[in-house]
Amino acid sequence: MRKLHSAGGLCSPEFCRHVRDDVRNIGMDSDLFNRRNFISRAARGAMALTFAGAAARFARAQEETPDEESSQEAPAVATGDRVGFALVGLGRLSIEQLIPAFRASKKAKLTALVSGDAAKAQRIAQENGVDPKSIYNYKNFGRIAKNKDVQVVYIVLPNSMHAEFTVRAARAGKHVLCEKPMETSMTKCQQMISECRHAKVKLMIAYRIQYEPMNRQMQRLVRDKKFGDVKFIDSVNMQKIDKMEWRLSEKLSGSGAVGDLGVYCINTIRFLLGEEPVEIFAESFRPPGNPLFKEVDASTIFQMRFPSGVLANCACGFDAHDTKSYRVVADRGTFGMDPAFPYRGLKMFAQPNEPPLPDIPATDQFANDLDHMADCVMNDREPYTPGEEGLQDQRIIEAIFESAKKQRVVKLPKIDKVDAFRGPAPA
Repeated sequence: MRKLHSAGGLCSPEFCRHVRDDVRNIGMDSDLFNRRNFISRAARGAMALTFAGAAARFARAQEETPDEESSQEAPAVATGDRVGFALVGLGRLSIEQLIPAFRASKKAKLTALVSGDAAKAQRIAQENGVDPKSIYNYKNFGRIAKNKDVQVVYIVLPNSMHAEFTVRAARAGKHVLCEKPMETSMTKCQQMISECRHAKVKLMIAYRIQYEPMNRQMQRLVRDKKFGDVKFIDSVNMQKIDKMEWRLSEKLSGSGAVGDLGVYCINTIRFLLGEEPVEIFAESFRPPGNPLFKEVDASTIFQMRFPSGVLANCACGFDAHDTKSYRVVADRGTFGMDPAFPYRGLKMFAQPNEPPLPDIPATDQFANDLDHMADCVMNDREPYTPGEEGLQDQRIIEAIFESAKKQRVVKLPKIDKVDAFRGPAPA
């Protein structure tokens, strides 16, 4: 059982050298581095179920095809009327996923870039029709306030930098779309919410799963009780990291695999149920002598109990084969998604599959996010996943670390309202 060091801890010089060497491969701008009972018993049986034969679980599957680009059925908005976005951070996620998503979007357009690598920014601007005058670096970012072509700033930086750039964007009068996890502490999350509220700008956390149609179908099965009352949910989000990167830095990530991967389990289960957990129990592991895990845990298993009696068992980590799924066990059947969290190739399953699951076409998940945020700006609506949604996940993340450290159940306040931290559902 290991705990994370304080979120303010500095990475070692050796670690930072490794990160700088690898930074271009991990999705960041290189200059950024300059700067007991109920649940412990459930865990054993639940984790065995998690990895049981997947083939028997599939009754029907719908698989995404990567060439399908339509993010919504609604007609596209004329380019001149679309909402302009600035991308802050030109790492791998921005280049490989977000920039293509702007091409698939029907309501958003890319109008500015923010990067510490001027040459990269110039190249990407030229390739994507962005005015060279709308390129900024991290020092002169405040100048974006005068750019009328930018209505939204999309923050795609290491977790520990989200609050800084959210505050700066809000003070520049820009709405904010921020990657998850929201930040590294509840204090910083609340700061982001308060600053955006004071500036009268919108704040949305980019929980793409909540806008993805197949996952929304799973939510309908839960909420409509198609298989009866839900009893148990099992979710895993694992991937293998074999070299140093910012996610393994306590200072930059703040929460390691729990914030990067476990947040998908947390947020998706909350999204499915519309409930908030009242008890958390967790155990974490950090292999001794492994240089990759000097600052963060390799894996964490945690359980959540909800007011309705639903038990959720979750696992996340950076030291195992890619496994990204969830399964809902109800009175009269089981259903879920495997895989559930990747950018493409999602599959639904149900057993029994009667009536059959609907055929749901693939979407660009990031375009879904962009279009929802753009729609909120156009129509002055609160985002479905506002800052309060990210703050609640951070509250649960901190309870997970407290439980792992103290080796006991951590209780959270009971919240009776359904979807307590979400805005109006997307159309």
